[in-house]
Amino acid sequence: MAEIGVTSDETSNPTLGGDIEDYVALLKPRVMSLVVFTALTGMVAAPGALHPALGLIALLAIAVGAGASGALNMWWDADIDAIMHRTRSRPVPQGRVTADEALAFGLVLSVLSVLTLGITVSWFAAALLAFTIAFYVLVYTMWLKRSTPQNIVIGGAAGAFPPMIGWAAVTGDVSLDSFLLFLIIFMWTPPHFWALALYRARDYEAAGVPMLPVVSGPGETRRQILLYSALLAPLACAPAVTGLGGVVYAIVSVVLGIAFVALAVDVWRKTDSAAGDKAAKRLFAFSILYLFLLFAVLLAEHSFRHLVG
Repeated sequence: MAEIGVTSDETSNPTLGGDIEDYVALLKPRVMSLVVFTALTGMVAAPGALHPALGLIALLAIAVGAGASGALNMWWDADIDAIMHRTRSRPVPQGRVTADEALAFGLVLSVLSVLTLGITVSWFAAALLAFTIAFYVLVYTMWLKRSTPQNIVIGGAAGAFPPMIGWAAVTGDVSLDSFLLFLIIFMWTPPHFWALALYRARDYEAAGVPMLPVVSGPGETRRQILLYSALLAPLACAPAVTGLGGVVYAIVSVVLGIAFVALAVDVWRKTDSAAGDKAAKRLFAFSILYLFLLFAVLLAEHSFRHLVG
């Protein structure tokens, strides 16, 4: 599932085999929390109902699937993680967990998550989860990340699937509204991650990862951030038009969209290195809040509809 670009820079002494904390770190819990939250929103927004126990199992399976993706990503990327400042404290490059252990851990969790979701809830949702894991590991991690500056554009689809998986767990299929939730995250990912890449460009350059600022320079990256932000803002308002979002969502999405574009304009205008880094950091931090608030309002609106319906 897609990374949100936030990791710890703490280091510790290597110990083979790892402990529970190391294996939790392999799951990328911050990314997992975003995946669970957007999947939950998809489940609650979907028409129909799912028994609470089955809903909890579905969320757990999706979370484990996201964690499995993270573990497999860390297994494959251990070499570049050891170079980059923000990832060098991860368990595999630090030697606290071996590459083979991370691989086995990720594969076992992948199979368990897909089988659990399929057997208990929906094989269609399980197939989407399996596809998401495979896409993130095989397409994004193993291929796109090291081969093209468009890595996060195409690969970002992996992080956009969770609300569709949650929707499918309830309905057994997908719909235009679930695809709309997918598109919002898909369009949000490039400006979110390129903002991080702007002030972490030296990290990516040292690791040989062709992120957009490394290949095309900060000027083109700022232009692309502004372009994607301008496309994202009206797209994020679309649920209010289709009926997926209510009046509160309409107001919040417009206000947040204006703020997002304003911060993107600030990034585009700040060409000085120090000022540009500060502007990029502000946009990166706000982008996380932006996505959270959009989905939180949708979740709240549909939860209220269920209560009064």
